[in-house]
Amino acid sequence: MNLLRALATVSAMTLLSRILGFVRDFVIARAFGAGIASDAFFVAFKLPNLLRRMFAEGAFSQAFVPILGEYRNQCTPEDTRSLVDHVATLLSLTLFVITAIGIAAAPVLVWISAPGFSADASKFELTVALTRITFPYILFMSLVALAGGILNTWSRFALPAFTPVLLNLAFIGMALFATPYFDPPVLALGWAVFLGGLLQLAIQLPALRKIAMLPRPTLNWRAAWADPGVRRIATLMGPALIGVSVSQISLLINTVFASFLADGSVSWLYYADRLMEFPSGLLGAALGTILLPSLSRCHASGNRTEYAKLLDWGLRLTLLLAAPAAVALALLAVPLIATLFHHGAFSASDVLATRNALVAYAVGLTGLILVKVLAPGFYARQNVRTPVRIALVSLFATQVMNAAFIFGLGLGHAGLALSIGLAACLNAALLYRGLRRHGIYVPQPGWLPFTLKLCAAIAVMATGLWFGMGSEDAWLQKNTLGRTIHLSWLVPLGVTAYFATLWLLGFRLRDFKRRATE
Repeated sequence: MNLLRALATVSAMTLLSRILGFVRDFVIARAFGAGIASDAFFVAFKLPNLLRRMFAEGAFSQAFVPILGEYRNQCTPEDTRSLVDHVATLLSLTLFVITAIGIAAAPVLVWISAPGFSADASKFELTVALTRITFPYILFMSLVALAGGILNTWSRFALPAFTPVLLNLAFIGMALFATPYFDPPVLALGWAVFLGGLLQLAIQLPALRKIAMLPRPTLNWRAAWADPGVRRIATLMGPALIGVSVSQISLLINTVFASFLADGSVSWLYYADRLMEFPSGLLGAALGTILLPSLSRCHASGNRTEYAKLLDWGLRLTLLLAAPAAVALALLAVPLIATLFHHGAFSASDVLATRNALVAYAVGLTGLILVKVLAPGFYARQNVRTPVRIALVSLFATQVMNAAFIFGLGLGHAGLALSIGLAACLNAALLYRGLRRHGIYVPQPGWLPFTLKLCAAIAVMATGLWFGMGSEDAWLQKNTLGRTIHLSWLVPLGVTAYFATLWLLGFRLRDFKRRATE
Protein backbone atom coordinates (compact mmCIF):
# COMPACT_ATOMS: atom_id res chain seq x y z
CA MET A 1 0.00 0.00 0.00
CA ASN A 2 1.36 3.41 -1.02
CA LEU A 3 0.89 5.59 2.04
CA LEU A 4 1.39 8.83 0.12
CA ARG A 5 -1.38 7.82 -2.28
CA ALA A 6 -3.59 6.83 0.65
CA LEU A 7 -2.87 10.19 2.27
CA ALA A 8 -3.76 11.96 -0.97
CA THR A 9 -7.05 10.03 -1.18
CA VAL A 10 -8.07 10.80 2.40
CA SER A 11 -6.96 14.42 2.05
CA ALA A 12 -8.95 14.81 -1.17
CA MET A 13 -12.10 13.53 0.52
CA THR A 14 -11.39 15.77 3.50
CA LEU A 15 -10.82 18.72 1.16
CA LEU A 16 -14.23 18.15 -0.40
CA SER A 17 -15.78 18.02 3.04
CA ARG A 18 -13.99 21.18 4.16
CA ILE A 19 -15.02 23.09 1.04
CA LEU A 20 -18.63 22.12 1.61
CA GLY A 21 -18.08 23.02 5.27
CA PHE A 22 -17.19 26.55 4.27
CA VAL A 23 -20.24 26.69 2.02
CA ARG A 24 -22.24 25.52 5.03
CA ASP A 25 -20.73 28.21 7.26
CA PHE A 26 -21.29 30.84 4.57
CA VAL A 27 -24.97 29.90 4.43
CA ILE A 28 -25.31 29.84 8.23
CA ALA A 29 -23.43 33.12 8.69
CA ARG A 30 -25.55 34.83 6.05
CA ALA A 31 -28.80 33.58 7.55
CA PHE A 32 -28.06 33.94 11.27
CA GLY A 33 -24.95 36.14 11.63
CA ALA A 34 -23.27 36.11 15.05
CA GLY A 35 -25.97 36.55 17.66
CA ILE A 36 -28.35 34.78 20.03
CA ALA A 37 -29.65 32.15 17.57
CA SER A 38 -26.20 31.16 16.26
CA ASP A 39 -24.70 31.14 19.78
CA ALA A 40 -27.51 28.83 20.93
CA PHE A 41 -26.98 26.42 18.05
CA PHE A 42 -23.19 26.32 18.35
CA VAL A 43 -23.39 25.58 22.08
CA ALA A 44 -26.04 22.90 21.50
CA PHE A 45 -24.02 21.27 18.72
CA LYS A 46 -20.76 21.55 20.64
CA LEU A 47 -21.82 19.04 23.32
CA PRO A 48 -22.71 16.05 21.07
CA ASN A 49 -19.79 17.01 18.84
CA LEU A 50 -17.56 17.00 21.90
CA LEU A 51 -18.75 13.53 22.88
CA ARG A 52 -18.26 12.34 19.29
CA ARG A 53 -14.64 13.44 19.33
CA MET A 54 -14.05 12.05 22.81
CA PHE A 55 -15.80 8.68 22.52
CA ALA A 56 -16.24 7.86 18.84
CA GLU A 57 -13.29 9.31 16.96
CA GLY A 58 -11.13 9.56 20.05
CA ALA A 59 -10.91 6.94 22.79
CA PHE A 60 -12.90 4.26 20.97
CA SER A 61 -10.98 4.46 17.69
CA GLN A 62 -7.61 4.58 19.40
CA ALA A 63 -8.45 1.50 21.47
CA PHE A 64 -10.39 -0.43 18.82
CA VAL A 65 -8.16 -0.09 15.73
CA PRO A 66 -4.92 -1.49 17.29
CA ILE A 67 -6.77 -4.51 18.75
CA LEU A 68 -8.67 -5.10 15.50
CA GLY A 69 -5.40 -4.87 13.54
CA GLU A 70 -3.84 -7.41 15.88
CA TYR A 71 -6.79 -9.78 15.43
CA ARG A 72 -6.67 -9.43 11.65
CA ASN A 73 -2.93 -10.23 11.59
CA GLN A 74 -2.81 -12.96 14.22
CA CYS A 75 -6.28 -14.54 14.58
CA THR A 76 -8.74 -16.35 12.34
CA PRO A 77 -11.35 -14.47 10.28
CA GLU A 78 -14.05 -16.01 12.51
CA ASP A 79 -12.44 -14.61 15.66
CA THR A 80 -12.09 -11.20 14.02
CA ARG A 81 -15.72 -11.22 12.94
CA SER A 82 -16.82 -12.25 16.43
CA LEU A 83 -14.85 -9.35 17.94
CA VAL A 84 -16.59 -6.88 15.60
CA ASP A 85 -20.03 -8.27 16.48
CA HIS A 86 -19.41 -8.09 20.21
CA VAL A 87 -17.99 -4.57 20.07
CA ALA A 88 -20.98 -3.41 18.00
CA THR A 89 -23.38 -4.92 20.55
CA LEU A 90 -21.89 -3.17 23.57
CA LEU A 91 -21.30 0.10 21.73
CA SER A 92 -24.90 0.29 20.48
CA LEU A 93 -26.43 -0.46 23.86
CA THR A 94 -24.14 1.93 25.74
CA LEU A 95 -24.67 4.82 23.34
CA PHE A 96 -28.43 4.34 23.30
CA VAL A 97 -28.49 4.80 27.08
CA ILE A 98 -26.16 7.82 26.90
CA THR A 99 -28.33 9.42 24.23
CA ALA A 100 -31.50 8.94 26.26
CA ILE A 101 -29.86 10.45 29.34
CA GLY A 102 -28.53 13.38 27.32
CA ILE A 103 -31.96 14.24 25.93
CA ALA A 104 -33.58 14.06 29.36
CA ALA A 105 -30.83 16.07 31.08
CA ALA A 106 -30.50 18.73 28.35
CA PRO A 107 -31.26 21.70 30.68
CA VAL A 108 -28.56 20.62 33.11
CA LEU A 109 -26.05 20.05 30.32
CA VAL A 110 -26.70 23.49 28.84
CA TRP A 111 -26.36 25.13 32.24
CA ILE A 112 -23.00 23.38 32.74
CA SER A 113 -21.63 24.09 29.25
CA ALA A 114 -22.87 27.70 28.97
CA PRO A 115 -23.92 29.00 32.39
CA GLY A 116 -23.94 32.57 31.13
CA PHE A 117 -26.99 31.74 28.99
CA SER A 118 -29.12 31.25 32.11
CA ALA A 119 -29.41 35.04 32.43
CA ASP A 120 -31.52 35.07 29.25
CA ALA A 121 -34.47 32.66 29.57
CA SER A 122 -35.33 32.60 25.85
CA LYS A 123 -31.71 31.98 24.84
CA PHE A 124 -31.40 29.21 27.42
CA GLU A 125 -34.63 27.46 26.34
CA LEU A 126 -33.65 27.67 22.67
CA THR A 127 -30.30 26.06 23.45
CA VAL A 128 -32.04 23.28 25.41
CA ALA A 129 -34.41 22.55 22.50
CA LEU A 130 -31.52 22.40 20.04
CA THR A 131 -29.51 20.16 22.36
CA ARG A 132 -32.33 17.61 22.51
CA ILE A 133 -32.58 17.52 18.73
CA THR A 134 -28.84 17.19 18.13
CA PHE A 135 -27.94 14.75 20.93
CA PRO A 136 -28.68 11.53 18.96
CA TYR A 137 -25.76 12.58 16.75
CA ILE A 138 -23.40 10.92 19.25
CA LEU A 139 -25.17 7.56 18.74
CA PHE A 140 -24.95 7.76 14.96
CA MET A 141 -21.35 8.94 14.92
CA SER A 142 -20.11 6.30 17.35
CA LEU A 143 -21.42 3.63 14.99
CA VAL A 144 -19.87 5.55 12.09
CA ALA A 145 -16.54 5.44 13.95
CA LEU A 146 -16.92 1.66 14.39
CA ALA A 147 -17.55 1.26 10.66
CA GLY A 148 -14.71 3.63 9.78
CA GLY A 149 -12.26 1.79 12.04
CA ILE A 150 -13.07 -1.50 10.33
CA LEU A 151 -12.78 -0.04 6.82
CA ASN A 152 -9.50 1.74 7.63
CA THR A 153 -8.03 -1.47 9.04
CA TRP A 154 -8.87 -3.11 5.70
CA SER A 155 -7.18 -0.11 3.98
CA ARG A 156 -10.50 1.23 2.66
CA PHE A 157 -9.76 4.85 3.51
CA ALA A 158 -11.80 6.78 0.94
CA LEU A 159 -15.37 6.11 2.11
CA PRO A 160 -14.84 6.93 5.83
CA ALA A 161 -13.11 10.14 4.76
CA PHE A 162 -16.05 11.00 2.47
CA THR A 163 -18.82 10.56 5.04
CA PRO A 164 -18.53 14.07 6.62
CA VAL A 165 -19.59 15.47 3.24
CA LEU A 166 -23.09 14.21 3.98
CA LEU A 167 -23.36 16.25 7.18
CA ASN A 168 -22.39 19.40 5.31
CA LEU A 169 -24.92 18.67 2.58
CA ALA A 170 -27.60 18.20 5.23
CA PHE A 171 -26.69 21.56 6.78
CA ILE A 172 -26.73 23.37 3.44
CA GLY A 173 -30.02 21.85 2.34
CA MET A 174 -31.80 22.49 5.63
CA ALA A 175 -30.45 26.05 6.00
CA LEU A 176 -31.41 27.02 2.45
CA PHE A 177 -34.76 25.32 2.08
CA ALA A 178 -36.16 24.23 5.44
CA THR A 179 -35.79 27.28 7.70
CA PRO A 180 -39.17 28.79 6.69
CA TYR A 181 -40.89 25.69 8.08
CA PHE A 182 -39.42 25.99 11.60
CA ASP A 183 -40.15 28.43 14.40
CA PRO A 184 -37.62 29.66 15.29
CA PRO A 185 -35.78 29.03 11.98
CA VAL A 186 -32.54 27.95 13.70
CA LEU A 187 -34.23 24.65 14.68
CA ALA A 188 -33.65 23.58 11.07
CA LEU A 189 -29.93 23.42 11.85
CA GLY A 190 -30.58 21.06 14.74
CA TRP A 191 -32.48 18.65 12.49
CA ALA A 192 -29.68 18.94 9.91
CA VAL A 193 -27.32 17.45 12.52
CA PHE A 194 -29.72 14.54 13.13
CA LEU A 195 -30.16 13.87 9.41
CA GLY A 196 -26.45 14.17 8.68
CA GLY A 197 -25.52 11.60 11.33
CA LEU A 198 -28.07 9.13 10.01
CA LEU A 199 -26.83 9.50 6.42
CA GLN A 200 -23.18 9.03 7.43
CA LEU A 201 -24.02 5.73 9.08
CA ALA A 202 -26.17 4.45 6.22
CA ILE A 203 -23.58 5.03 3.49
CA GLN A 204 -20.96 2.79 5.14
CA LEU A 205 -23.12 -0.31 5.57
CA PRO A 206 -22.78 -1.60 1.98
CA ALA A 207 -18.97 -1.28 2.15
CA LEU A 208 -18.89 -3.31 5.38
CA ARG A 209 -21.05 -5.99 3.78
CA LYS A 210 -18.65 -6.13 0.82
CA ILE A 211 -15.69 -7.10 3.04
CA ALA A 212 -17.91 -9.46 5.09
CA MET A 213 -17.55 -7.30 8.21
CA LEU A 214 -21.05 -5.88 8.61
CA PRO A 215 -21.64 -5.99 12.41
CA ARG A 216 -24.41 -8.21 13.77
CA PRO A 217 -25.26 -6.67 17.16
CA THR A 218 -27.57 -8.50 19.57
CA LEU A 219 -29.13 -7.77 22.94
CA ASN A 220 -26.90 -10.36 24.66
CA TRP A 221 -24.48 -7.93 26.24
CA ARG A 222 -23.17 -10.54 28.69
CA ALA A 223 -21.82 -12.72 25.88
CA ALA A 224 -20.26 -9.66 24.26
CA TRP A 225 -18.60 -8.59 27.48
CA ALA A 226 -17.15 -12.09 27.96
CA ASP A 227 -15.03 -11.65 24.79
CA PRO A 228 -11.39 -11.06 25.92
CA GLY A 229 -10.80 -8.73 22.97
CA VAL A 230 -13.71 -6.55 24.07
CA ARG A 231 -12.31 -6.41 27.59
CA ARG A 232 -8.93 -5.33 26.27
CA ILE A 233 -10.55 -2.57 24.22
CA ALA A 234 -12.50 -1.40 27.27
CA THR A 235 -9.33 -1.43 29.35
CA LEU A 236 -7.56 0.76 26.80
CA MET A 237 -10.54 3.06 26.38
CA GLY A 238 -10.54 4.28 29.97
CA PRO A 239 -7.14 5.98 29.96
CA ALA A 240 -7.46 6.84 26.25
CA LEU A 241 -10.68 8.70 27.02
CA ILE A 242 -8.86 10.90 29.49
CA GLY A 243 -6.09 11.56 26.98
CA VAL A 244 -8.22 12.50 23.99
CA SER A 245 -10.70 14.41 26.13
CA VAL A 246 -8.19 17.05 27.13
CA SER A 247 -8.45 19.23 24.03
CA GLN A 248 -12.23 18.82 23.96
CA ILE A 249 -12.56 19.65 27.65
CA SER A 250 -10.41 22.72 27.00
CA LEU A 251 -12.79 23.77 24.23
CA LEU A 252 -15.77 23.21 26.52
CA ILE A 253 -14.18 25.30 29.27
CA ASN A 254 -13.48 27.96 26.66
CA THR A 255 -17.19 27.97 25.85
CA VAL A 256 -17.95 28.49 29.53
CA PHE A 257 -15.56 31.47 29.61
CA ALA A 258 -16.89 32.81 26.30
CA SER A 259 -20.49 32.66 27.52
CA PHE A 260 -19.60 35.42 30.01
CA LEU A 261 -17.89 37.56 27.37
CA ALA A 262 -19.53 39.85 24.81
CA ASP A 263 -22.37 38.54 22.65
CA GLY A 264 -20.87 36.89 19.58
CA SER A 265 -17.76 35.54 21.36
CA VAL A 266 -18.88 31.93 20.96
CA SER A 267 -19.57 32.49 17.26
CA TRP A 268 -16.25 34.30 16.64
CA LEU A 269 -14.38 31.38 18.16
CA TYR A 270 -16.46 28.94 16.14
CA TYR A 271 -15.74 30.58 12.78
CA ALA A 272 -12.02 30.88 13.60
CA ASP A 273 -11.96 27.26 14.66
CA ARG A 274 -13.61 26.25 11.38
CA LEU A 275 -10.81 27.90 9.40
CA MET A 276 -8.17 26.32 11.61
CA GLU A 277 -9.77 22.90 11.19
CA PHE A 278 -9.31 23.11 7.42
CA PRO A 279 -5.57 22.32 7.44
CA SER A 280 -5.93 20.37 10.67
CA GLY A 281 -8.41 17.95 9.12
CA LEU A 282 -6.82 17.97 5.70
CA LEU A 283 -3.46 16.88 7.08
CA GLY A 284 -3.62 15.97 10.76
CA ALA A 285 -6.74 13.84 10.69
CA ALA A 286 -5.72 12.26 7.37
CA LEU A 287 -2.25 11.34 8.60
CA GLY A 288 -3.59 10.01 11.89
CA THR A 289 -6.15 7.92 10.00
CA ILE A 290 -3.60 6.11 7.85
CA LEU A 291 -0.78 5.99 10.41
CA LEU A 292 -2.67 4.26 13.23
CA PRO A 293 -3.53 1.02 11.35
CA SER A 294 -0.12 1.02 9.63
CA LEU A 295 1.74 1.46 12.92
CA SER A 296 -0.48 -1.18 14.54
CA ARG A 297 0.51 -3.70 11.86
CA CYS A 298 4.21 -2.90 12.39
CA HIS A 299 3.83 -3.37 16.14
CA ALA A 300 1.93 -6.66 15.70
CA SER A 301 4.74 -7.98 13.46
CA GLY A 302 7.51 -6.64 15.74
CA ASN A 303 9.07 -4.41 13.06
CA ARG A 304 10.56 -1.61 15.17
CA THR A 305 12.66 -0.14 12.35
CA GLU A 306 9.69 0.33 10.03
CA TYR A 307 7.70 1.72 12.97
CA ALA A 308 10.27 4.48 13.50
CA LYS A 309 10.49 5.22 9.77
CA LEU A 310 6.71 5.61 9.55
CA LEU A 311 6.75 8.14 12.37
CA ASP A 312 9.62 10.04 10.76
CA TRP A 313 7.72 10.16 7.46
CA GLY A 314 4.64 11.48 9.23
CA LEU A 315 6.58 14.18 11.08
CA ARG A 316 8.29 15.47 7.94
CA LEU A 317 5.05 15.63 6.00
CA THR A 318 3.41 17.44 8.91
CA LEU A 319 6.05 20.15 9.06
CA LEU A 320 6.21 20.39 5.27
CA LEU A 321 2.50 21.20 5.03
CA ALA A 322 1.36 22.42 8.47
CA ALA A 323 4.02 25.07 9.11
CA PRO A 324 3.29 27.08 5.92
CA ALA A 325 -0.45 26.65 6.50
CA ALA A 326 -0.12 28.21 9.96
CA VAL A 327 1.81 31.20 8.60
CA ALA A 328 -0.64 31.64 5.71
CA LEU A 329 -3.68 31.51 8.03
CA ALA A 330 -2.23 34.24 10.23
CA LEU A 331 -1.34 36.47 7.29
CA LEU A 332 -4.57 35.94 5.35
CA ALA A 333 -6.95 35.99 8.33
CA VAL A 334 -8.93 39.04 7.22
CA PRO A 335 -9.02 38.14 3.49
CA LEU A 336 -10.29 34.65 4.27
CA ILE A 337 -12.86 35.66 6.88
CA ALA A 338 -14.11 38.62 4.87
CA THR A 339 -14.48 36.57 1.68
CA LEU A 340 -16.20 33.63 3.36
CA PHE A 341 -18.34 35.24 6.04
CA HIS A 342 -18.62 39.04 5.61
CA HIS A 343 -22.14 38.90 4.17
CA GLY A 344 -25.61 39.68 5.43
CA ALA A 345 -25.68 39.84 9.23
CA PHE A 346 -21.93 39.14 9.61
CA SER A 347 -20.48 42.63 10.12
CA ALA A 348 -17.01 44.14 9.71
CA SER A 349 -16.54 44.10 13.50
CA ASP A 350 -17.35 40.37 13.44
CA VAL A 351 -14.60 39.92 10.82
CA LEU A 352 -12.00 41.67 12.97
CA ALA A 353 -13.04 39.84 16.14
CA THR A 354 -12.85 36.49 14.32
CA ARG A 355 -9.47 37.56 12.89
CA ASN A 356 -8.05 37.97 16.39
CA ALA A 357 -9.13 34.44 17.32
CA LEU A 358 -7.80 32.92 14.08
CA VAL A 359 -4.35 34.50 14.45
CA ALA A 360 -4.22 33.15 18.01
CA TYR A 361 -5.25 29.69 16.85
CA ALA A 362 -2.63 29.76 14.07
CA VAL A 363 0.14 30.03 16.66
CA GLY A 364 -0.58 26.47 17.75
CA LEU A 365 -1.74 24.91 14.46
CA THR A 366 1.49 23.01 13.79
CA GLY A 367 1.51 21.67 17.34
CA LEU A 368 -2.12 20.61 17.05
CA ILE A 369 -1.39 18.59 13.90
CA LEU A 370 1.81 17.12 15.34
CA VAL A 371 -0.20 15.72 18.26
CA LYS A 372 -2.35 13.78 15.78
CA VAL A 373 0.80 12.23 14.31
CA LEU A 374 2.76 11.64 17.52
CA ALA A 375 -0.06 10.24 19.68
CA PRO A 376 -0.66 7.20 17.39
CA GLY A 377 2.99 6.33 18.04
CA PHE A 378 1.87 5.41 21.57
CA TYR A 379 -1.65 4.17 20.88
CA ALA A 380 -0.57 1.72 18.17
CA ARG A 381 1.63 0.06 20.83
CA GLN A 382 -1.39 -0.03 23.16
CA ASN A 383 0.39 2.40 25.48
CA VAL A 384 -2.17 4.93 26.69
CA ARG A 385 -0.66 5.94 30.02
CA THR A 386 2.09 8.16 28.65
CA PRO A 387 -0.10 10.33 26.39
CA VAL A 388 -2.70 10.56 29.17
CA ARG A 389 -0.17 12.01 31.59
CA ILE A 390 1.00 14.45 28.94
CA ALA A 391 -2.57 15.43 28.11
CA LEU A 392 -3.33 16.21 31.75
CA VAL A 393 -0.29 18.46 31.95
CA SER A 394 -1.51 20.25 28.83
CA LEU A 395 -4.99 20.68 30.30
CA PHE A 396 -3.58 22.27 33.44
CA ALA A 397 -1.37 24.57 31.35
CA THR A 398 -4.37 25.60 29.25
CA GLN A 399 -6.35 26.77 32.27
CA VAL A 400 -3.39 28.67 33.70
CA MET A 401 -2.98 30.45 30.37
CA ASN A 402 -6.74 31.11 30.16
CA ALA A 403 -6.61 32.95 33.47
CA ALA A 404 -3.49 34.87 32.47
CA PHE A 405 -4.67 35.87 29.00
CA ILE A 406 -8.25 36.82 29.93
CA PHE A 407 -7.93 38.36 33.37
CA GLY A 408 -4.27 39.38 33.31
CA LEU A 409 -3.78 40.61 29.74
CA GLY A 410 -7.41 41.29 28.82
CA LEU A 411 -7.23 39.42 25.51
CA GLY A 412 -10.87 38.27 25.69
CA HIS A 413 -11.94 35.50 23.32
CA ALA A 414 -8.60 35.65 21.47
CA GLY A 415 -6.88 34.68 24.72
CA LEU A 416 -8.99 31.51 24.84
CA ALA A 417 -7.85 30.57 21.34
CA LEU A 418 -4.22 31.33 22.15
CA SER A 419 -4.24 29.11 25.23
CA ILE A 420 -5.53 26.17 23.14
CA GLY A 421 -2.81 26.67 20.55
CA LEU A 422 0.08 27.00 23.00
CA ALA A 423 -1.11 23.99 25.00
CA ALA A 424 -1.17 21.94 21.77
CA CYS A 425 2.47 22.89 21.16
CA LEU A 426 3.34 21.81 24.71
CA ASN A 427 1.47 18.53 24.19
CA ALA A 428 3.36 17.82 20.95
CA ALA A 429 6.72 18.63 22.52
CA LEU A 430 6.12 16.27 25.44
CA LEU A 431 4.87 13.48 23.16
CA TYR A 432 7.98 13.82 21.01
CA ARG A 433 10.19 13.72 24.09
CA GLY A 434 8.40 10.59 25.30
CA LEU A 435 8.81 8.80 21.97
CA ARG A 436 12.53 9.57 21.94
CA ARG A 437 13.02 8.64 25.59
CA HIS A 438 11.32 5.24 25.14
CA GLY A 439 13.35 4.55 22.00
CA ILE A 440 10.18 4.30 19.91
CA TYR A 441 11.19 7.01 17.47
CA VAL A 442 14.69 7.52 16.08
CA PRO A 443 15.03 10.49 13.68
CA GLN A 444 16.24 9.53 10.23
CA PRO A 445 19.21 11.37 8.63
CA GLY A 446 18.77 14.75 6.95
CA TRP A 447 16.66 16.72 9.42
CA LEU A 448 18.91 19.82 9.56
CA PRO A 449 18.98 20.55 5.80
CA PHE A 450 15.29 19.66 5.63
CA THR A 451 14.45 22.25 8.31
CA LEU A 452 16.62 25.00 6.80
CA LYS A 453 15.11 24.56 3.33
CA LEU A 454 11.63 24.50 4.83
CA CYS A 455 12.19 27.80 6.65
CA ALA A 456 13.54 29.41 3.47
CA ALA A 457 10.46 28.36 1.48
CA ILE A 458 8.11 29.66 4.19
CA ALA A 459 9.92 33.02 4.20
CA VAL A 460 9.51 33.35 0.41
CA MET A 461 5.81 32.43 0.64
CA ALA A 462 5.15 34.87 3.50
CA THR A 463 6.84 37.72 1.62
CA GLY A 464 4.70 37.09 -1.46
CA LEU A 465 1.49 36.94 0.56
CA TRP A 466 2.31 40.07 2.55
CA PHE A 467 2.86 42.24 -0.50
CA GLY A 468 0.05 40.65 -2.50
CA MET A 469 -2.56 41.01 0.23
CA GLY A 470 -2.63 44.78 0.63
CA SER A 471 -4.38 46.47 3.55
CA GLU A 472 -7.00 44.79 5.71
CA ASP A 473 -9.32 47.80 5.42
CA ALA A 474 -9.46 47.32 1.66
CA TRP A 475 -10.76 43.80 2.13
CA LEU A 476 -13.59 45.06 4.32
CA GLN A 477 -14.58 47.67 1.74
CA LYS A 478 -14.56 45.42 -1.33
CA ASN A 479 -17.66 43.68 -2.54
CA THR A 480 -17.96 39.89 -2.65
CA LEU A 481 -16.77 39.62 -6.24
CA GLY A 482 -13.74 41.81 -5.61
CA ARG A 483 -12.69 39.79 -2.56
CA THR A 484 -13.18 36.51 -4.39
CA ILE A 485 -11.11 37.58 -7.40
CA HIS A 486 -8.29 38.89 -5.19
CA LEU A 487 -8.22 35.75 -3.06
CA SER A 488 -8.42 33.49 -6.14
CA TRP A 489 -4.98 34.67 -7.28
CA LEU A 490 -3.46 35.45 -3.88
CA VAL A 491 -3.72 31.89 -2.52
CA PRO A 492 -2.23 30.27 -5.66
CA LEU A 493 0.56 32.86 -5.49
CA GLY A 494 1.49 31.70 -1.99
CA VAL A 495 1.22 28.02 -2.89
CA THR A 496 3.33 28.46 -6.03
CA ALA A 497 5.98 30.51 -4.23
CA TYR A 498 6.27 27.91 -1.50
CA PHE A 499 6.46 24.75 -3.60
CA ALA A 500 8.58 26.37 -6.32
CA THR A 501 11.12 27.33 -3.67
CA LEU A 502 11.10 23.78 -2.28
CA TRP A 503 11.65 22.42 -5.80
CA LEU A 504 14.56 24.76 -6.42
CA LEU A 505 16.06 23.64 -3.11
CA GLY A 506 15.94 20.00 -4.19
CA PHE A 507 12.62 18.67 -2.82
CA ARG A 508 10.93 16.04 -5.02
CA LEU A 509 7.59 14.26 -4.60
CA ARG A 510 9.22 10.83 -4.89
CA ASP A 511 11.25 11.56 -1.75
CA PHE A 512 8.03 11.35 0.30
CA LYS A 513 6.61 8.16 -1.15
CA ARG A 514 6.31 5.39 1.39
CA ARG A 515 4.90 1.90 1.28
CA ALA A 516 3.44 -0.10 4.16
CA THR A 517 2.46 -3.74 4.27
CA GLU A 518 -1.23 -4.63 4.16
